[in-house]
Amino acid sequence: MGERLRDKVAIVTGGASGIGAETARQFAAEGAAVMLTDVNAELGERVAAEIAAAGGTAAFQIQDVVDEAGWVALVADTEQRFGKLNVLANIAGVSGRSPNVGTAVAERLRPQIDGVTLENFNQVMAVNVTGLFLGTKHAIPAMRRAGGGSIINISSICGIIGSYAGAAYHASKGAVRIFTKAGAVQHAADNIRMNSVHPGFIDTPMTEAGHALAEVREQRMSATPLGRFGRPYDIAMGCLYLASDESAYMTGAELVIDGGVTTA
Repeated sequence: MGERLRDKVAIVTGGASGIGAETARQFAAEGAAVMLTDVNAELGERVAAEIAAAGGTAAFQIQDVVDEAGWVALVADTEQRFGKLNVLANIAGVSGRSPNVGTAVAERLRPQIDGVTLENFNQVMAVNVTGLFLGTKHAIPAMRRAGGGSIINISSICGIIGSYAGAAYHASKGAVRIFTKAGAVQHAADNIRMNSVHPGFIDTPMTEAGHALAEVREQRMSATPLGRFGRPYDIAMGCLYLASDESAYMTGAELVIDGGVTTA
């Protein structure tokens, strides 16, 4: 076990798979007690058990991030179970692809703005923005009680640049970027740091269907100067840095981890 997060307590949303699961593993491997949450109880419990088997400290709670009462209960339970809250990693999110068709078809049918339904737009904004707002809102008082903390918000390169589809997703990730900057200014006096992380094209369960399509994979790979897709580990290590005291002078920043996409 490492010591980069020794004596810290973290909440990680979206912790059942992909970036969230790997972030929970890395936090625990560096000494943090981790409360991981997700809507998928089976996978979430499995990740918590893997962490415990490896010698770490973790618990799982099922959570719908748009439920404010659930956030209140989660923060209270985390403080009761582990004594405090130092880190919040807001990782839970949705892509906005239609759930009514097969995933490969959905990747091909991601609409432009005039094809986005209000229901779809609102759902993406609710999970990716409102859920993150609620987590931040209810973590702040607990972090004040702990003497400060670090809030890590997963945005995307889609919060920085545009593309040919996915307008709702772009809007949500752009909102995350600016919300983080506002929070960083407003709560610096509380010793609460807020930073956003902007992944590029990462191989995760969310991107699996798209990356299985040759035309999508080739287009994204050609846009990535480093010549490979990222792994959840690549993003988790960025989150680990922001959670640790190594980033103590860093707030309101955008940590871009994209293989060079936004610089090309």
